[in-house]
Amino acid sequence: MLHRVLFCTTGWQIFRARVLRLYDSWAISTEMKMTFGLIVSIIASCVCTASLLAKPQMALEMNTLFKFTGESAAKPWLSSNDGVMGGRSAGSATIADDGMHFSGTLSLENNGGFSSVYTRGNFDLSDAEGVRLRVLGDGRTYQLRFHSDAIFREGWAVNFAADFQTTAGEWIEVFVPFDELEQSWRGRELSGYTFNAKDIRRIALMLADKQAGPFSLWVAWIAVK
Repeated sequence: MLHRVLFCTTGWQIFRARVLRLYDSWAISTEMKMTFGLIVSIIASCVCTASLLAKPQMALEMNTLFKFTGESAAKPWLSSNDGVMGGRSAGSATIADDGMHFSGTLSLENNGGFSSVYTRGNFDLSDAEGVRLRVLGDGRTYQLRFHSDAIFREGWAVNFAADFQTTAGEWIEVFVPFDELEQSWRGRELSGYTFNAKDIRRIALMLADKQAGPFSLWVAWIAVK
């Protein structure tokens, strides 16, 4: 907030000085100059007020689901790798100063090729448009995945997922809109199922980009907007 106040104050002072030099050169009465100066002051005050209020308002729209840093950091998520299908990929999550670290090695052997971490719960995100994450990645493409109340068959939940691209060595924020989620079950594309944001039962991060080798994804926080 302080840096926005200083920026607004300094900007107004520069703007006012320039305007004063301009209308001092005009051939108009002193009374008109005073009136004009008052109008400029009112306009600048309104602009500064709007600028100062804009950022806090945006912050209020964010609701943090998981915060993986600090003393009250959330617990690391559980892992699920392609070993359940005979693959040899390895991956897990740990908590460190920078957040939750999802890392391991992706293997394409034995028809494998995915590693994931997940958490279960009962999440009502019906008021949100999607999920925002702050991540530090390795340049690979990861997935954010959800289970809701949609069931494919024999009690197996439909996966609703969307990709997000990371930038190697750089912290970025990514946004996954709910209306762009694609549905599948064990790699098989599905259609006709409804994602119920009011009844989310599982949230997961997955790597399945068909590129063998080590991977690393840090997550500082996950929020809804």
